[in-house]
Amino acid sequence: MSAGQAVFSGWMEIADKAEHEEARQRAIEAAVAALVSQYTGTLYRVAYSVLRNAADAEDAVQEAFMRVLRHRETLHEVRDQRVWLIRIVWNIVLDRKRRAKTRPETDDVAELARVLPAGGLSAEERASAAQHHASVLACVEQLPAKERQVLMLSAFEELTSVEIASVLGITESSVRSRLFRARNLMAGLLDHQRSLR
Repeated sequence: MSAGQAVFSGWMEIADKAEHEEARQRAIEAAVAALVSQYTGTLYRVAYSVLRNAADAEDAVQEAFMRVLRHRETLHEVRDQRVWLIRIVWNIVLDRKRRAKTRPETDDVAELARVLPAGGLSAEERASAAQHHASVLACVEQLPAKERQVLMLSAFEELTSVEIASVLGITESSVRSRLFRARNLMAGLLDHQRSLR
């Protein structure tokens, strides 16, 4: 091989490596964009369920995705991206709650009830559905914190017991017992509410 061929061969290798790196970076960026597109709503609901403030929930979701961007090189190692992302946002909102050391405003439950979907219903049916949603959410708010967390992740985010255990850092049996207590408490609260009407 002549000196000219060796130099040309070396340049080709460098160009191939650069192209490979660019393609890898584009693939990572596309994966992050797909995560944002697919899970923003879910993460917002999780954050809002704890923070009870729309702006704070949006900030928490944004912070979660910023953390994903910082660790994008290890994205391929994540087995269940949904649970991983929920765990990230859950930790963020709990950290914010610990720092704030305040109880969430319950007035925001009315806002959540107002924005729940009610497509295809008459105005009267929508009003009735909104009242029902508000009463159910008010009952959820009355639950003890541990039971409320498990119920919200199970009922609203449809996570399995294993996924909830991973998000909360507790055992699966603890999840099941908290969920059992939460459902029993909810049944009692809803029965009591019906008896008042």
